[in-house]
Amino acid sequence: MAYLILIISLTTENTSIRMRVWRAVKASGAAVLRDGVYLLPNQEFCLNAFTAISADLQNHGGITQLLGCEALDDADFKPLFDRTPAYTALLAELEAFSKQLDHSQQSQKTLRKLQKQFAAITESDFFPGEAQNQVAAAIQALEAKLRQLLSPDEPQPQDNAISQLAIADFQGKHWATRQRPCVDRLASAWLIRRFIDPNAEFIWLAAISDCPAHALGFDFDGARFSHSGNKVTFEVLLQSFSLTQPGLPALAALVHFLDVGGIQPAEAIGVEAVLVGLRNSLNDDQQLLDAACMVFDSLLTAFATGVKPHE
Repeated sequence: MAYLILIISLTTENTSIRMRVWRAVKASGAAVLRDGVYLLPNQEFCLNAFTAISADLQNHGGITQLLGCEALDDADFKPLFDRTPAYTALLAELEAFSKQLDHSQQSQKTLRKLQKQFAAITESDFFPGEAQNQVAAAIQALEAKLRQLLSPDEPQPQDNAISQLAIADFQGKHWATRQRPCVDRLASAWLIRRFIDPNAEFIWLAAISDCPAHALGFDFDGARFSHSGNKVTFEVLLQSFSLTQPGLPALAALVHFLDVGGIQPAEAIGVEAVLVGLRNSLNDDQQLLDAACMVFDSLLTAFATGVKPHE
């Protein structure tokens, strides 16, 4: 296997530069062969990391050399990148957290912190194996457990095939979902009104058993449209009706994270705060949807035009 070797010599006594280089090397996941000599697999992420470190050093009077080499046997270098100890420590944290998991806000914060730790480890896990799979499964189990505690009536994922449907067959319908909607139900109702059935009428159910026979249910167990595999209801609707308009994929990623977790988009915390604020201030579900629709319309415009959160 091909590897990269970065040799550095920093003559300056500038403490901040030395610290920045040390942090950059550590963040890259590089193995230390000796003082000033670092090793990474020859992958794009690693090449970019070493190139950036080298350029920074040269700009401050440092001397660098970036070399490529071939390992005669992966056993020579591969053990230097074993992330098993990090996964083992994280798994122990997950197991301890599982015993005290509840529906509190603190549990949500702790789980997100552990998810970020896992993402940081996997970023420099250049030879992923069973340890990564085991921790990923543990995190998924905790995510599911927390979802169940927070929203016991939320639909459970099904492995049903997603059929391709014609929008023309779904006009002027009644659409039913559980009352007091959260992000996936709000976003799905917005999507229905915006792209599928502009004249849709929504029914807010106190219990799913109240769903009228003529209504199209969404986002509850047994509904016509609900979670399938790893897709939330919003994503199922997108795929069912082949909706690919600009901005919708980014919005789908946001809804997915806010509903079931995963990779966190930059906008997630702010959007979640806005939707929670609306839900807490509006008791009428139809008014809540009307207000949320303005939020999703604005997000779609931003995503479609490529506007970044900091701009």
